[in-house]
Amino acid sequence: MQEQEQVAIPERILRDPQMIEACKSRDFTALFSIARRAGIYPSQIARACKMTPSRVGEIISGRRAIEKMELIERVADGLRIPGRLLGLADRPWEASSTPPQQPIRRIDPARSSVRAIPPAPPPPRAPELPLTAEQRALERELASVSAADASVAKLFITQVDGVRQLDRRFGAAQLLPGLQSQVDHMESLLHFSAAPGARTALAAALTEAATLAGWQAVDLGNYVQSWKLHETAKSAAREAGSPALLAHATAQQAYVLLDLGRVQEAVQQVEHARAEAGGWLPPLMDTWLHAAQAEAHAAADEGAACRAALDRADAARPRDPADPALPFLFLAGPHLDRWRGNCLATLGADEALQDLTAALDAMDGFNRAEAGVRCDLAVVLQRRGELEEARRQAGLAQELALVTHSERQRRRIENILQTV
Repeated sequence: MQEQEQVAIPERILRDPQMIEACKSRDFTALFSIARRAGIYPSQIARACKMTPSRVGEIISGRRAIEKMELIERVADGLRIPGRLLGLADRPWEASSTPPQQPIRRIDPARSSVRAIPPAPPPPRAPELPLTAEQRALERELASVSAADASVAKLFITQVDGVRQLDRRFGAAQLLPGLQSQVDHMESLLHFSAAPGARTALAAALTEAATLAGWQAVDLGNYVQSWKLHETAKSAAREAGSPALLAHATAQQAYVLLDLGRVQEAVQQVEHARAEAGGWLPPLMDTWLHAAQAEAHAAADEGAACRAALDRADAARPRDPADPALPFLFLAGPHLDRWRGNCLATLGADEALQDLTAALDAMDGFNRAEAGVRCDLAVVLQRRGELEEARRQAGLAQELALVTHSERQRRRIENILQTV
């Protein structure tokens, strides 16, 4: 069995009142966040505590708690947190690391010739000055967010998940205004939150909300709004310390560039997303990034690079296409087939027909995705000379686009119908 890596939290951090409170309440979201700010990366925490990096990410973002005693003990041992701070018995390593105590010499005042010196009186306290208007304003803001802890972040994430489910079926037109308001509210809470654990969880929730809103905005053709939302998402992802969330927001922003026809900049943006994330990424995010890169290469008419990226996506795809830490990624078999079909259709390859036909049967409930598949089918069929079927597929895509109010798809469908 692999030995447990030990990453000792510095003594000065263990004496920090916020760390003491986090340990006392067993708030591991706050505890891991403080450790990260002290220079201990989530990957190091994962190895030290024998967890997967994705689980550590879920804990930092407030999605998951640590309740089992065996796991709490692993955290104490891996990060060298004294047992008393976490309400545990002294850990075995504490006995070897604690210096022997010197015997205490007690003095009997009655027999001692040393005259006791009375303690000096405390210095007089300076009178408290009244708060300025600026100070009172900040006090009000700080007080208003004092209840915004990790549990509030979980509620926000639940709301975002609900919006995501509705967005798949009905599109963004009715959902984006409310989601934009939620992003603004979460951003305000984050700006005035002083608790490290709460800040990290709020930042992760804000990243998901702003990234989803950014995608909705580009789908509706609101490109300035979309760009700003993705900038908000990237900033929040850095605050959350999540390479996966940062990679997702950065790469998705490339779709704004694609819609503006700036294809080479879009290719560079996706490549930058992977480079900025550093080394390890969850397999599902790795797969998604390869597929996004393939789409950018296809738009740039770089066929060899596109096919190579598609092959890497297929090789990286995990057996289980669901990751609780990445609920915004849908890459089950048919969805990756759909993505491959879209890229090949953009390149003008007839082989796209097989992938798109296979994906179509699994699009139940994903109205925007189904409209995209039927658009791609119309393009391929038109190229093959099957104009009647191409018109039929474009018409079905148009009906779905009316449901989702997708401006991107409406423009694309109009172009297809004009040519067929």
